[in-house]
Amino acid sequence: MSNDSGIDLGAALGDLADNKRADDNPADDERAALALPDLAGRALGGSVAWSNDEFYAARENLITAGPSIHDPLEFNYRGKVYDGWETRRRREPGDDSVIVRLGCPGLVRAIVVDTSWFKGNYPPFASLEAATVFGYPSAQELLEATWTPLATREPLRGHAANVVLVKHNQAATHIRLTIHPDGGVARLRVHGEVLADPRFLGGRIDLAALTNGGRITACSNMFYSSPSNLISPGLASVMSDGWETARRRDDGNDWVTVELAAPGILHDAIIDTSYFVGNAPGWAALRGIDARRSDIADDDAWRTVLPRVRLQPDTQHRLRIADDSELTHVRLDIYPDGGVARLRLHGEVAPSARGPLVQRWLDAVPPERAAAVLAESGAPAPDIGAWATGYADPGIAELIAGTLMT
Repeated sequence: MSNDSGIDLGAALGDLADNKRADDNPADDERAALALPDLAGRALGGSVAWSNDEFYAARENLITAGPSIHDPLEFNYRGKVYDGWETRRRREPGDDSVIVRLGCPGLVRAIVVDTSWFKGNYPPFASLEAATVFGYPSAQELLEATWTPLATREPLRGHAANVVLVKHNQAATHIRLTIHPDGGVARLRVHGEVLADPRFLGGRIDLAALTNGGRITACSNMFYSSPSNLISPGLASVMSDGWETARRRDDGNDWVTVELAAPGILHDAIIDTSYFVGNAPGWAALRGIDARRSDIADDDAWRTVLPRVRLQPDTQHRLRIADDSELTHVRLDIYPDGGVARLRLHGEVAPSARGPLVQRWLDAVPPERAAAVLAESGAPAPDIGAWATGYADPGIAELIAGTLMT
């Protein structure tokens, strides 16, 4: 195992989630929050559910991947064409709003209201709210939902990425952006932690998947592209849609660490080098650890899960794992450097982890919403009144897990 200290993403993100740094160092908080995935992005399945107006530019542009594009010479019959969401000029009191459905329910940590290219027509203020509505609600049902304020009348700058840090520990499925009074916004990014839904974590699943709650906690290098791409949904579409490191000029190797969606037992792995033709690693290995019982910083506590194997360029390698130990983290070592498109770690959530997984979900979901979901699934539900006041039967999560995850 390489001794490179690497880039520790997990410590910063953990501190932010636990509110340990409050406002002691806003720059560090912002950096940690923006390293989290964009829950509203198309890559995770986000969509735009409703807006009251989109006269000049379509609301769907808000969640388009990549930065806003601007052509100063492009006009149509309604005026200047903008790559964003733009409403008409108001001549009466009121504000404009748009509702975005998150691709994955999650705990929101930062929202970016990007006004790129909107210089004389950006809104001076914006408000943000979150709602928890599982399933597939209509626009009208969303308008009638209970909304929780995240930020009220935040001042915005034109042609800028306006970052709003959020400390919201309740699961959000939808975000409402209200601009005061009108104008244009290029992109809306909702950075947060995916909250794993226990209903979909039974049986054999991809324990590393971002959509299941897996996350990257550290890596040796991410010079060309983010390691979070490794655990993103679907297949890579181009080389930049994977993780690629700088060329090494020493005797070490590059690596990335994944915190699994839940402690689990692995069955097989896919190491996909698609689109990496002249820059794929020569070899790879997997190591794992159960951080509940061992110190993740202790190199000797990591066990070999998949011995070093040869890789081919532009190839999906499916590899059987013959290790039945429970793991919380897996480290992919590549030799010596290069790029990997996707990493899949298929396995099952460990029986001992199912109760705590359900408990985390219950703690983050409004009691009445949790009760409705559990009733639909045929699982026992906690007493709503007791749950709302902070009391819970410690055995209820185990009973729910027994119904939902077996």
